Amino acid sequence: MVDRIRKILIANRGEIAIRIIRACRELGIASIAVYSDVDATALHVRLADESVAIGPPEASESYLNAPRIIQAALDREAQAIHPGYGFLSENADFADQVSQAGLIFIGPSADAIQAMGNKAEARRRVSTIDVPVIEGYSGQDDYDSIQNAAIRIGYPLLVKAAAGGGGKGMRVVWESSNLHEAIDTARREAKHAFGDDRLILERYLPDAHHIEFQVLADQYGNFVHLFERECSVQRRHQKIIEETPSPLLDESLRSEMGTAALNVASAVGYTNAGTVEFIVDPQHRSFFFLEMNTRLQVEHPITELVTGLDLVQWQIRIAADERLPFNQDQLSQRGHAIECRLYAEDPANNFLPASGPILSFTEPQGPGIRVDSGFGSGDDITLYYDPLIAKVIAYGEDRLSAIRRLQAALRDTVLLGIPNNVAFLLDILSDDAFLQAKIHTGWVEQNFADWHSTGCETPAEVLIAAGLISTQNNLDRPLEQDRSGKDPFSPWKLPNYFRNGVGS
Repeated sequence: MVDRIRKILIANRGEIAIRIIRACRELGIASIAVYSDVDATALHVRLADESVAIGPPEASESYLNAPRIIQAALDREAQAIHPGYGFLSENADFADQVSQAGLIFIGPSADAIQAMGNKAEARRRVSTIDVPVIEGYSGQDDYDSIQNAAIRIGYPLLVKAAAGGGGKGMRVVWESSNLHEAIDTARREAKHAFGDDRLILERYLPDAHHIEFQVLADQYGNFVHLFERECSVQRRHQKIIEETPSPLLDESLRSEMGTAALNVASAVGYTNAGTVEFIVDPQHRSFFFLEMNTRLQVEHPITELVTGLDLVQWQIRIAADERLPFNQDQLSQRGHAIECRLYAEDPANNFLPASGPILSFTEPQGPGIRVDSGFGSGDDITLYYDPLIAKVIAYGEDRLSAIRRLQAALRDTVLLGIPNNVAFLLDILSDDAFLQAKIHTGWVEQNFADWHSTGCETPAEVLIAAGLISTQNNLDRPLEQDRSGKDPFSPWKLPNYFRNGVGS
């Protein structure tokens, strides 16, 4: 049935756009990249079969410009649009506009996004079924209403953007004197990231685990979950290391949470891929619904490695009306997978995002190593978008084997010319508490607040040499790519370009 989709426009950029391009190629589907002015030579543009300029660097004028993206899809005769994650991926109006234009939205229905993509509505819906919801507030979000709700809930609490995710528009408030500033900051960030500044409140559990369940559902009422992901290692409420299986869960709690995730998805008639997120109190072995992400997650590769399923391909297949050929009893996890996110940021300076050219980037290789990257040597990181450079994923027969493999991969990673968090990630992965799985959502802030790298600085002559090589490579890069598939410079010609150790 995938034949009904012959060309997909990808309404995103960076590594997720490249991940979708890869899935399209394996399914024999043509891909269309969109790009802002600063992304004209970006890697996702170079790899796609076609590309379309959609506006200035500001996301509101390009990657959040729904009419322009839809028109680009129509002009290039695409049958479907894949939103990736972030940007318009959880925008119900966008999903509805795509459908109204006669295109297929590769994701859930606009109604499901409206019900679950908005955290306030999701809390209301889930409170009506047999799934525990963490105490919070999702009513009027003016200052007086929020302040009154905060007094009722008590501190500490979490101010969160009602739309979107990824830790943006989120602030922990420890006492009432900080509430006003947290509201203003969260509102500005949410408006910039999602075009929606509505806020909700939630009780904050400092020592809890953040565990999510991946779900898949087709158009015929078949629902499955693909088990959990442990996402408690976070900075600024954004995940930086994820793993599966979770070292916290036993089979009983895993089954109970998986059933709850399916109940949440079923309650709104969900289709396609989604993630139900929970906060877990390890002391009482209790869990609470947080939200549902109505899109593909950044950390989806670890689920792919332990289940052997390609989630992006299944997103496309489900959108093309295919049935899921397996049920819950036929699914299982094999081994352990762990992922870390490589960011252009300075962990020693409050994770300040960095911008500039990547002088040299050599990805790690080896058994059980997968790298999903959005950039290469010579590419520029700008301050307009999220500073994610790549994801490094490792697979092993057990948790310790996977961690050791990821440590080795990070040591083999060469990333010159821009501040990054490679050394920070290595210190986390080597920490005794992490190795013993004694982690929680506040663990990084409590234990690495004063972190500074103890590694040696890269010699200036090495940076100069890398800069010269990068400049020459950019000069040698063809200005126009051959979209016929005969481009001799295409990374798709290289063996093992995506470096999959197993699965996926």
